[in-house]
Amino acid sequence: MESVEGQIELFVLGGIELRGVAPSAANALLAQPKVTALLVFLAMAPEQRPQRRDRIVGLLWPDLDQAHARTALRKATHALRKGLGADTILSRGDEDLAVRPEFSCDAADLTKAFSKGQLQHAVELYKGEMMPGFYLPDCGEFERWLEGERQSARECAAASALALAAIREQESALTVAGRLARQAVAFKWDDERVLRKAMQVLARIGDNAGALRIYDDFSARMRSELSADPAPETRRLADSLRGKT
Repeated sequence: MESVEGQIELFVLGGIELRGVAPSAANALLAQPKVTALLVFLAMAPEQRPQRRDRIVGLLWPDLDQAHARTALRKATHALRKGLGADTILSRGDEDLAVRPEFSCDAADLTKAFSKGQLQHAVELYKGEMMPGFYLPDCGEFERWLEGERQSARECAAASALALAAIREQESALTVAGRLARQAVAFKWDDERVLRKAMQVLARIGDNAGALRIYDDFSARMRSELSADPAPETRRLADSLRGKT
């Protein structure tokens, strides 16, 4: 993201950070998990469209009755407006909330960059898992929403890296193509389709050893974390690179 004077930037890829406000204000907000979750949810809304209060309270305060949940939402909204500026969180009538259009979020920017074919920008934006380690107890619907956003960010980053690797391969920038192929696997290590495409890129540029290295790393991690082996299609590809029938 490019900084604009007076712009507030929210970073959630590889960590959580707020820029464009005083560090004390940013730290005070980010120390409150529900306030942080509210800000991220509004910032990640498609095209930053207003979101219904009923949906927000269901995500963040499912254990409270409607009256108490709405009170909690009002307090969280007040905290954001106090810390970020009164015009940062917009209301549309009594039922909708949104962030102002100028508000910037790296995960939302990643989605936009990918949809516009800005592959290099998308790869550069992905610094790691979205909101790593962030967890709200007893908020299962929010956790499902967050995991979906994490998955989407990984997919956009991996797809961008693979597409860019193919372009660099065609341009004979083979070292860069190989690096991007390996990045794609790092972005989405548990997707064998990404792994196979990356292995194929590396094989085409003459780096069979590199292709087998990422395969062996993947296999070891599968066995360690999932007690599983790669799919037959992936094993056949690895065997072919080893010169086996």
